[in-house]
Amino acid sequence: METKTASNRMYAIITLFDMHTKYFHQALEGISDEDATERLDTKANHIKWLTGSLIQERYELAKIFGQDLKSDADELFKDHKGIQDDAIYPTLDAYKKDWDKISPILRAELIKATDEKLDKILEYPGMSFSVYEMVSFDAYREANCIGQIALWRRLLNYPGINYM
Repeated sequence: METKTASNRMYAIITLFDMHTKYFHQALEGISDEDATERLDTKANHIKWLTGSLIQERYELAKIFGQDLKSDADELFKDHKGIQDDAIYPTLDAYKKDWDKISPILRAELIKATDEKLDKILEYPGMSFSVYEMVSFDAYREANCIGQIALWRRLLNYPGINYM
């Protein structure tokens, strides 16, 4: 069944959004909470940080579309906080529930986004860009973060992600 979007620009974005929504769960499949905080003696972001960051960005994007909701781990990630060595991050199960909560809400907003809404300019200190550019960047970033989790799977001796 094909999804009809209010703006033709959103069709490919929705396709990616749906893929990422599914791949998120597949990337986390079978990973233990203990392994999800492993950094292998590097400064790399661990799986729990990557996961929480993905969720936070979906909530932030939903806020741009008028949904005033907060992720369960908002305090750990608000204002685009980086990884915190001393923080205790939520369980992967808690993250999965939060992902499943925000994903259908944001998807509905993306489907009904009009060209007028997508052309709105967002102003941030030192930069500005359209809502469409933000949505596009977030689609890219989600693919990037899910790819990092997929790499962590292999580094931690888990089977590769199942994309089917």
